Amino acid sequence: MSEIVDEGVSKHTIPVIDRLMDVLGEIEKTDKGLTISDLTSALKLPRTTIYRIVNSLQQHQVVYRDENGAYHLGRRLLALAAHVGVRATDYDLAAISQPFLDKLAGDLGEGVKLSILDQDGVLVLATAQGRREYALTVAPGQRMPIHAGAASKLLLAHLSEEDLAYQMSRPLKGFTPKTLTDPKRLRSELARIRRLGWAQDKGENAPSIQAYATPIFTQTGKMIAALSVPFLAGTAPGRMEEIRLAALATAKAISAAIPV
Repeated sequence: MSEIVDEGVSKHTIPVIDRLMDVLGEIEKTDKGLTISDLTSALKLPRTTIYRIVNSLQQHQVVYRDENGAYHLGRRLLALAAHVGVRATDYDLAAISQPFLDKLAGDLGEGVKLSILDQDGVLVLATAQGRREYALTVAPGQRMPIHAGAASKLLLAHLSEEDLAYQMSRPLKGFTPKTLTDPKRLRSELARIRRLGWAQDKGENAPSIQAYATPIFTQTGKMIAALSVPFLAGTAPGRMEEIRLAALATAKAISAAIPV
């Protein structure tokens, strides 16, 4: 039966799109990028076909070409990925949250991020840019390490024990001296986050960047996302407290707007 279904599907596909996906699949396999010659050799397709495909993809920022002529996956894919949720739902979390993110960014003047956890790690789902001088730039589609940063730790802290054990079994890379790479210390930090109801980054991804993150819950009490506000190290304590309280209030407002 499955063979019949597969045969029916194959009759209703577009060959050029299949080849395009093959090109993206090959580029995905390496961080060094692939040249047109590399792709021609790997896919056994005419050089002119490969050239037309990568040229079209480059125009749409789906791939980009480096100074050595190698093609890499482009930022357009990150923007598209930002609209892919953890699992299918009856609501658009990014759309629901965006007005709240915009207001918070406007009130504080700082960049604001909404992050979720999916099968590949932490994904920045939506953002709002700050207008304040020295406000940090934020962009949807960014991938963040699972164990470093305020939003990442907050999401990690609310995992089930089984999922948490899996994440903790993987290597915990150090990015700065502040990054928690020891599983016992990280577990202690996660327990503290659950008690406090918010998380703080004191320079775990970059020494000059700190952040607060606050949880967003469904109506049934399940945590589904983290709202975070990054800011420069050296920010005055009073200003930091203003950011933390505003982030908590906004996360609570978004939670109330979640329909289920």
